[in-house]
Order: sequence, then C-alpha cells, then structure tokens
Amino acid sequence: MTEKVDVIVVGVGTGGEDVSLQLLDAGLSVVGIEPRLIGGECPYWACLPTKFLVRNANLIQEARRADGLVGKVTVEPSWELVSERLRAQVTGAWDNTYAKPRFESRGGRVVDGWARLVGPDSVEVNGETIVADRAIVLATGSMPAIPPIPGLDAIDYWTTHDAIAAKVLPASLTILGGGAVGCELGQVFSRFGVEVTIVEAADHLLPTEEPEASSLVEEALMAEGVTLRRGVRATAVASDGISVGVELSDGTTARSERLLIATGRHVDTTGLHLDAAGVTTTNGFIDIDDHMRATEGIWAIGDVTGKSLFTHVAMYQALIAVEDILGLEPAPADYRTIPRATFTDPEVGSVGITESMARATGIDVDVVVKQVPATFRGWLHQTGNVGLIKLVADREHGVLVGATAVGPNGAEVLGMLASAVHHQVRAADLARMIYAFPTFWGGVGEALGAGGRGATTVLDPDTAPLVARVARAPR
Repeated sequence: MTEKVDVIVVGVGTGGEDVSLQLLDAGLSVVGIEPRLIGGECPYWACLPTKFLVRNANLIQEARRADGLVGKVTVEPSWELVSERLRAQVTGAWDNTYAKPRFESRGGRVVDGWARLVGPDSVEVNGETIVADRAIVLATGSMPAIPPIPGLDAIDYWTTHDAIAAKVLPASLTILGGGAVGCELGQVFSRFGVEVTIVEAADHLLPTEEPEASSLVEEALMAEGVTLRRGVRATAVASDGISVGVELSDGTTARSERLLIATGRHVDTTGLHLDAAGVTTTNGFIDIDDHMRATEGIWAIGDVTGKSLFTHVAMYQALIAVEDILGLEPAPADYRTIPRATFTDPEVGSVGITESMARATGIDVDVVVKQVPATFRGWLHQTGNVGLIKLVADREHGVLVGATAVGPNGAEVLGMLASAVHHQVRAADLARMIYAFPTFWGGVGEALGAGGRGATTVLDPDTAPLVARVARAPR
C-alpha cells in the first residue's frame, strides 16, 4: 500500500514534533514516524524531569542553608514523594497517551515503527510505503552512549532512563562521566542521601567549560560529600552480586551498589538507509547546508546533524527547516553563539568561546573575572552565593566573544550575555547600560565598571574594569 502526503517527518522527538505541528498549522498534510515516545528524550527522560529533580534537590539544600540563619530547620528528604510527583506532574507513564492525541488533533497522523528511506521522496515503515510530495524531514535524535568497557555488558547498569524512573534509590552510586548530566544527577542523588562517586577521564569536571567554572562546581560537590575521581578512566567492570566494582586506570577500584553511565550520547543513522536517497554523512552525522537541507527534498534537524546535541538547537533548526520548506527564505543558520546551561548548584551558564579557545585561534583577548560574592546581590544573598562572571573580549574590536556566569541563577544571567555575544555588542555599550540594582545580572555591569569604577572596586578591589581597557577599540 502506498500513501501520499506533503511531508514525512522521521523521528517525532522534540524537534520533529515541532516541525510537524508548524507544518500542520500551515495547512500541509504530515505523517510522523516514531517508534518510541512522541516528544523524544527531553520531556520524558532528559531536560524536564532532570530539572524537576534539580529543583527539588535545591529546595533541600536551601532549607539546610537556612538553618541557623532564620531559625531551626530540620530536613527529611523523601525520594518516594518526589518520584511520585515526577510521574504525576512531568513524565506520566512514559507512553503516548497524551502526545499522540495532541498530534492527531492538529490534523497529523503518527505511525509507530522504524522507518527507512527507499528513495529521494519515499519512506517505508511496517511494510507500508509513504511518498512525500514536498519534503522529508529526518529528526531521529540520539541515544545514551555506552562505552566499550570490559565486563560492562554483564552488569545491570543504569542509563539516565533508569535513574529518572527509579522509585527507590541505592545506598551508593558510581557515575561514569563528569559532564553536565553526571554532575546534575550526582548532586541530586547526593542530596537525597546517596553516597555518590563521579569518575571523569578529563582532569576536571565539565571539561568543555571554563576551568574556573569547573573548579567552583567541583568544590561545591565535594563540600556536599560527593567523591570525585578525575583524570582516570574505567578499565573494567565487575559485580559480586552485591555491589559493582569499577576498576580505574590508576589501579584503584570504585565500588558502589549501582553504576550510572553518563558518558554522552550517540547518533546511529544506519537503519535509515540514507544511501537510498543520496544523503551523505560525516563522522556519522547527516551533512546539511545552512538551511537544513540534506539533499533535494530532504531536510535534517537535531542531534543527527551533529551541530550541537541540545534541545534548543533542534528547535532552532526546526524553525529554519519549516521556513525553508514553506519557501519563506529563512536566514542561514548561525551556530557561533550556542548557549549552554548546567543546572548544578552553583548553576553554570556559558556562551561563545572560552578564553583558551580564543587564544588558540589567535584572538588578542582581554579577560575579567568578577566573583559573585563580591557583587552587591551576591553579598546580600549570603547562602549559596558562590559563583563568578567571566567575560572574554576581543581587545581589537572591543566586543565580547565568550562569557560564563556561575552562581545562583547563572543560566538566567547568561541571557543578556548570550545576546551581547550573538549581536557583538561593544563592551563600552554594555558598560553604559542601566542595570537594575541589586540583581545578579547587574554583576555584569559591575564587572565592566558600569556606573563608575567604584561599582566594580568597592567589594572586589582586585578586579579592574574591563571597559577601561577595551572601550576605545575602533568601531
């Protein structure tokens, strides 16, 4: 049997669903093909449930910090209570009970199955051939990457799926991977009473971030009792039936009741039969142009493109693909200033390039680091006020090329910095802005010397105003 529609969307995760609904609203007929959950990882296993858990874990820590400041506070965390609320308020039963009717109510159809391309305009799924008159969009996402560690295949290890779905927490947990996911979940579980060890092959956690940001997160985790093993690799894994032992490259063993793999994500497009439609790949990622076109009549968005494995990048690409399919001539994609957020406590927000990346590319940089406790709002905040604002400027042109905000609401402070880096706002212009006082984002102005030198030096005499050094850069 053959069906004809305007658009076929292969992979109805966050980006694929967004493409589908936008095109349906534009009056096109759409068939979405998804073998798992409509909406993908983000609403069920990743972005939303993890941030829900982070919020609850932060409440625990804030209550502990209040003890002795506002009175006597006693905290008795209950994972069972939080786990029940997670299911009731965020993830549901991990099925398509609500998502499929939502999709179909907009006029679309969803096919539950694995799709493969059988031509430049045709897809086969469950023995059915569907032909797209206008476009095929590939948005099949990614999956947890499982490293080839000897013995791992014989262990009942956790991925993030298992960690999110856990109704009962183990007494102890080893996490392989000290990136954003490993650090976020490690801190969450630690605050609920789990003895946590994080193993990271790089010499510091959050290895893609500024080293100052990594150090602050490491210090916070260790202060809460998390054990950090940095600069070592897992060489073997074995279980004695009671606990799991992870042998490390320095000859030691990390032992715990459970093992969580948080070593990144993996893209696999082999089942799509891309060759049948002339779609090419590089290092496993689908090749696309700056309008998401993989070839004539086929677009690709999200993790499969390898541009950056973030939900917000998939949504950005979805908009460009939709406009291009509709013939609206969108602006070409620009990935220079992709924002990143790690929802640890302290929270880390960053955008653009790091200081070391800037220097490696030959940029003559000027850098300022402002400690959050040395800002007015940070000084007032008192509890949990560890953090910093780091600004990396191109000295020749007087504009920011990278920025990091660590501390309470660090990812929110990032908002104005992301805009400044993206639009190449001059540091001198940022310094002349009016900043609401006292705010965490006002710390950016204090770092730049906004309002006069006193605003920067009263609480932090070692930090010289960046604007004084780059304000005269040529326009």
